[in-house]
Amino acid sequence: MGFLTNEKLTIVGAGGMIGSNMAQTAAMMKLTPNICLQDVYEPALEGVYEEMRHCGFEGMNFTYTTCPAEAFKDAKYVISSGGAARKAGMTREDLLKGNAEVAEELGKNIKEYCPDCKHVVVIFNPADITGLITLVYSGLKPSQVTTLAGLDSTRLQSELAKHFNLPQSAVTGCCTFGGHGEQMAVFASTAKINGTPLVDLIGTDKLPAEEWAALQQRVTKGGANIINLRGRSSFQSPAYVSVEMIRAAMGGEAFRWPAGTYVSSGGFDHIMMAMPVEITKDGCAYKDVQGTPSEMADLKKSYEHLCAMRDEVIGFGVLPPVAEWNKVNPHL
Repeated sequence: MGFLTNEKLTIVGAGGMIGSNMAQTAAMMKLTPNICLQDVYEPALEGVYEEMRHCGFEGMNFTYTTCPAEAFKDAKYVISSGGAARKAGMTREDLLKGNAEVAEELGKNIKEYCPDCKHVVVIFNPADITGLITLVYSGLKPSQVTTLAGLDSTRLQSELAKHFNLPQSAVTGCCTFGGHGEQMAVFASTAKINGTPLVDLIGTDKLPAEEWAALQQRVTKGGANIINLRGRSSFQSPAYVSVEMIRAAMGGEAFRWPAGTYVSSGGFDHIMMAMPVEITKDGCAYKDVQGTPSEMADLKKSYEHLCAMRDEVIGFGVLPPVAEWNKVNPHL
């Protein structure tokens, strides 16, 4: 049937809007015929299962369960949107404590039921921290866990394309680095507009400096804007971008955007943050960020914000002190 693999993909939080869209996207991309849907709320979960069957996807074998042991058994790929969603007036950071505990459980379930899992994508917020917690408790290698950060770069591409009245494909090299939150570092030096470096346009009549500043604000608040417009948090875009990551990890099309990955080099230590990455069957490899002095200063601020959240989670008792992580996960 032309699937990338026959190996099991488990989608956690599949009863929700993001999870159900991930299931449909994965089926449409023909990643694998073996997709297990898992959620704690069975009526919604069964409803998604029935809807996937009603799509009539050829060759698909959807299953569903509320049981973690059944869901994770033999899973080689996992995507989780299984935390609480943002509501109006909330930041991603407001979700920290509850979703940190969800991430701890996710990591422990992976370690217990599918320790030979090949790749995990974590997208519930604050994704940098929940991904980090999942990695620590999963026992997986850092290259095997990535988080949703590409969504910020697609939002930058979208805003630039709208400003210049161009197709999005004419805007290339869009990158945000650091945290997947309003403290993200929005880079101009990597982007091109119809082949012209964005930095050559900022400060001209084509993109006055104040317009660029306003555009950056729209990018950092892109998720909040969706909540204001639709009355609920984003679900289609995070679902699509997260499945793109799993597709790359399965050996499919290359992932085009930055991704959250475990970083411990270049002055950024023991954190999950958006970096330039390559995701393949061999895992996620990252390169150090290159930017202007002001961009690197913004990246440092974003990193410091992430470290503060990480340390807050340690204070909750959800994570052990950093110096003890390798006792939990020898790969760290």
